[in-house]
Amino acid sequence: MIPTLETLLTTDAWWSALLQILLTFAIAWLILRLAHRISAFLVRAARKNANTGRAIRSERVDTMQRLVFSFLTFGVYAVAVLISLKILFPTENLVWVATLFAAAFGLGLMPLVRDFFTGVTYLFEDSFDVGEKIELHIPQEVQGVVEHVNLRTTMLRAPTGELYTIPNGEIRVIRNFSRGRFSIAHIILKINTTDLTDALSVLQPLGEEAMLLLPNLLEPWQIITPDGFIGQHVEIEMIAKARFGQAVELRSRLLALVTQHLNHADISLVD
Repeated sequence: MIPTLETLLTTDAWWSALLQILLTFAIAWLILRLAHRISAFLVRAARKNANTGRAIRSERVDTMQRLVFSFLTFGVYAVAVLISLKILFPTENLVWVATLFAAAFGLGLMPLVRDFFTGVTYLFEDSFDVGEKIELHIPQEVQGVVEHVNLRTTMLRAPTGELYTIPNGEIRVIRNFSRGRFSIAHIILKINTTDLTDALSVLQPLGEEAMLLLPNLLEPWQIITPDGFIGQHVEIEMIAKARFGQAVELRSRLLALVTQHLNHADISLVD
C-alpha cells in the first residue's frame, strides 16, 4: 500500500516512502549516466530513418546530441518528481498539487518554459551548430562562436574571449557567418581624374583575366564610385566576390595585381 502524507506523519511508513523516493532518483541517475549513449543512438536512428541522401555535418550531429541529452535530463527528473509526489500524496490531493505546480509555471517560471520550448525547436531546425560563428540579436547584437547548446541556453565565445550565456527564449534574429556562400573584398583606389578613362580601360578587362590568376575570385569584379563625386581626384571602388572566408587573402592579392597593372600603364595612385 502506498503511504499518504497523513500516514507519514503518524506512522513509520515514512521510511518506506523515503526508500521509494531514493530508489526513484537512483534509477533516474542511472538512466542519466547512459543518457549520452542514448542520445547518440537516437540521433543515429533519426539520421538513418530520414533517408535524405545528404551528408549531415558533424557539428550538426554534436548539437543534436547535446539537445537530446538536455531533453532526456529534463524528462527523467520530471518523471522522478511526479513519482515522488505520487508517493507522498493521495490521488485526490495530487490534482491540487498539479494545479499549484501549473500555476507556478504560469507565473514565475514562464521565462524558463519559453526557453525550454525554444530549445525544443532547435531539434527540428538547423539555424546554427556548435563550432559555428554567429551573431544574435537579443535585442542587442552579440557575436561569437557557439560552444554549447542545451534546451535552455546557448553559450557563445566572443572574439574578445568572454563567454555569453543566452537564454534560448531571448533569441530572435540569427546571423550565421559560417554558412555564407561567398565573401566580399573591397578595394578603394584614389587616382587623378585625368587618368580615370585609362584606369577603367585597364581594370575592366583585367577582371576577366584575374579569374584565371586568382582561384579564390568567383567572378569578375565590379567597379563603382562610392560617392559619385568628381574633382581633381576621384575614388573608385572595386567589389570582388571571393570564396567564403577568403576575402582577406584575396584582398591582398588584388592590391598587388591592380597596382602592378596600373604602374605598367603609368597611372599613379594618389595618397
